[in-house]
Amino acid sequence: MDHSRVPVLEALQEFRRRGDVAYGPPGHKQGRGADPRVAEIVGMDVFRSDVLSMNGLDDRRQSQGVLQEAEELMADAVGAEHAFFSTCGSSLSVKTAMCAVAGPGEKLLLSRNAHKSVISAVIINGVEPIWVHPKFDTERHIAHPPEPDDVRARLREHPDAKGMLLITPTDWGTCADIRGVADACHASDVPLIVDEAWGAHLPFHPGLPTWGMDADADLVVTSVHKMGGAIEQSSVFHLQHDRISPDVLKQREDLLGTTSASSLVYATLDGWRRQMVEQGHGLLDTALHRAERIRARLRELPGLRVMGGEIIEEGLAAEFDPLKIVVDVRDLGISGMQAAEWLRANCHIDAGGSDTCRISASITHADDEETEKLLLESVRALVERADTIERQPAVHLPEPHVLELEQAVLPRDAFFGPAEQVPAERAAGRVAAEMICPYPPGVPVVAPGEVITAEVLDYLRSGVAHGFLIAGAANPSLETVRVTARP
Repeated sequence: MDHSRVPVLEALQEFRRRGDVAYGPPGHKQGRGADPRVAEIVGMDVFRSDVLSMNGLDDRRQSQGVLQEAEELMADAVGAEHAFFSTCGSSLSVKTAMCAVAGPGEKLLLSRNAHKSVISAVIINGVEPIWVHPKFDTERHIAHPPEPDDVRARLREHPDAKGMLLITPTDWGTCADIRGVADACHASDVPLIVDEAWGAHLPFHPGLPTWGMDADADLVVTSVHKMGGAIEQSSVFHLQHDRISPDVLKQREDLLGTTSASSLVYATLDGWRRQMVEQGHGLLDTALHRAERIRARLRELPGLRVMGGEIIEEGLAAEFDPLKIVVDVRDLGISGMQAAEWLRANCHIDAGGSDTCRISASITHADDEETEKLLLESVRALVERADTIERQPAVHLPEPHVLELEQAVLPRDAFFGPAEQVPAERAAGRVAAEMICPYPPGVPVVAPGEVITAEVLDYLRSGVAHGFLIAGAANPSLETVRVTARP
């Protein structure tokens, strides 16, 4: 296929060349009605390029094939049979993918280290989650993806499960043995969905971890805005084999997706695909060398533990994305959240991620010598001044088994059923009616329908005292907890 073509961008360019005047949305009419004070900040070209697909560029049903051609080019670029663009981010794409595999009351295997968007999908879809617990790294206090044997065991226990959702890479760059998990799923004739939100770049360089389509996954969801070059909310479904119907997937996406898709998202997805096909290997090669230099320099600094390929040697993960710079800062006497806050306040840099133990930085093809230097100088300053950062109450980090809670009620039933708010001191032993999710990193510690334990409450409440932000809970202070009402 001719990957110099960019059908959406070409259609947008032609729309602007013609000077069409639209008598429908968007109401700003390509910037004519935009407040100049807004345009001064975001740029008038944002408004000029904001075109409704149906009466401007294209759409899937009443079209000249612009979007379809762009999606076919994307599929060809990454080795998929089908690709579908989504403008609602992978949070919605994952919900769509799950709806395409399992319906209300049906079973679906899920990695328990899933982001809150996956738990939200479980609630909305009404599926019965069969949790596959991650491989927990006690020393680093980090969850790595589950292994194929874990998946096989759960499929033996639940032969009526409709499929598996696997999250890889994790927020920290550790990767699953996707082919092994795919083999386990296919031996039971069920599909494997891979939530590869952090892996949009993987198809374009052999030095990166295995791309889900190459490892025989059936459906892979990517967030191109995370490690690629498209704007926020840019997501793509990639599909192969016949275990999931493309018609069913499109139907489910139509059910959940917006009817006012953003031409800005479509255009930047289209342009990023062309850039990667034509220049991706060289751009990513430069990024990989940059990341290795940064990792080597950070390892020279006292008080830091920098994660890398040793986790593969230790048998904790199948692969590791070297573009993720993951730095444990506990030996500095501070938490990752404190480190991230200090770096933002004092160096004006935003860490890509942080938690109790560590910070992370994502290196992409967009980084250059200036951003490399700034990151190294900022972290060096953090190390030198860590003793000036006010100490916070310690977080009571739990043992791995403490995080494996009993699923007593379906998440949907618990979330939508009768509930009450009780003091945290009386919540142990009760069934959660809400998500309790420290943010960052956004992985719920408690999901609706799980039995709350005293150990988990101690961990969460010590985290709040330290500075955790709690997403999803009715009372973010965790002075009270929402639980299912007793009969």
